Amino acid sequence: MDQKKIDRINFLARKFKTEGLTPEETKEREALRKEYIEAFRMSMRSQLDSIVIVDENGNKKPLKKKRTRQLKKRRPLE
Repeated sequence: MDQKKIDRINFLARKFKTEGLTPEETKEREALRKEYIEAFRMSMRSQLDSIVIVDENGNKKPLKKKRTRQLKKRRPLE
């Protein structure tokens, strides 16, 4: 996500707090937020995929994903 879009998100957030948004601006804000969150998740996944755990014997193991059932219990936001 480029800096112009992040600046636009911040502008819309400030405007929402001070004077409110038009319906078009609200739709734009939601679309920009979704795009930002998707970019953030992709970046975080990339960082997590590159993590390697080294045990006491020097063996390198990639970081394991949690089981899906455990994640469903912890994700009430979606």
